[in-house]
Amino acid sequence: MTIVKRPSLRMIYLCFINSQIRKKMKSKKILLAGATGYLGSYMAKELKSQGYHLTILVRNEKKLNTLGIEADKIINAQITSKSELIDCCKNIDVVISTVGITRQKDGLTYMDVDYQGNINLLEEAKKSSVQKFIYVSALHGEQLKNLKIFEAKEKFVDKLKQSGLEYCVVRPNGFFSDISELFYMAQSGRVYLFGDGNLKSNPIHGEDLAKVCLEGIENSEHEIIVGGPEILSQKEIANIAFEAIGKPSKITFIPDWVRKGVLFFGKYFIPSKTFGPIEFFMTVLAKEMIAPKYGKYTIKDFFEKLEEG
Repeated sequence: MTIVKRPSLRMIYLCFINSQIRKKMKSKKILLAGATGYLGSYMAKELKSQGYHLTILVRNEKKLNTLGIEADKIINAQITSKSELIDCCKNIDVVISTVGITRQKDGLTYMDVDYQGNINLLEEAKKSSVQKFIYVSALHGEQLKNLKIFEAKEKFVDKLKQSGLEYCVVRPNGFFSDISELFYMAQSGRVYLFGDGNLKSNPIHGEDLAKVCLEGIENSEHEIIVGGPEILSQKEIANIAFEAIGKPSKITFIPDWVRKGVLFFGKYFIPSKTFGPIEFFMTVLAKEMIAPKYGKYTIKDFFEKLEEG
């Protein structure tokens, strides 16, 4: 005879409480800015899969369709235009911004987008008494304010902290998309690294990072520092790229003084819209970018998917 245990009253009570918490959490209305970017696209899909009421702020609605992103409401607006943002946060509980430029275009600067664009959104959030503002910056951003991209991001972070709103700043140590260049160099037959290639990092996949950002909706942390599940040297990452495409490893190590020279002379001879990304990547390449491990996606998975096309 099979004996079936009846759930205890305590078990039933806990299940009820958990269901009410989940119900309350998912009833929150989220506004996401930056949904067409690398991280934002994963975040939009994660928000919808978890049942949140999602409003997306976007300047090109057609790109949402291309990326297969769905939302309950779409607001077409330029984040750099205050007038286009009026009342965008009305009836919104939580604002999440992944807005930022990695390649300067349209004549816009980091200060125009990463700082002022987010300030415009923050002002609307304050006006509508939004419960929380979640912003994605980067690991060591506060230590790298000499770079224009971090100067803009961290200037906004300072304003966010002073805003009076509940907030959370998420600091990933790098996206998988940031290391795709190593894969494409491997495809061409050779990877070039500065120094000895032994500096380590653990970049994170966009889908894993999206889950971390969503955890910020309910937790009380004001800062989340996060990286991917594997800590690897630049040389190891390059070897994984060659393995993914089935080619022998060919790595050329460039003396670090070359990198320093490019950074020194580049600010005088390279247009600022081109030099900004170069300055960012060449500076980060010379730092160990290790953060608490999280997630399931490996760099090998990512490179293999790139190889599949």
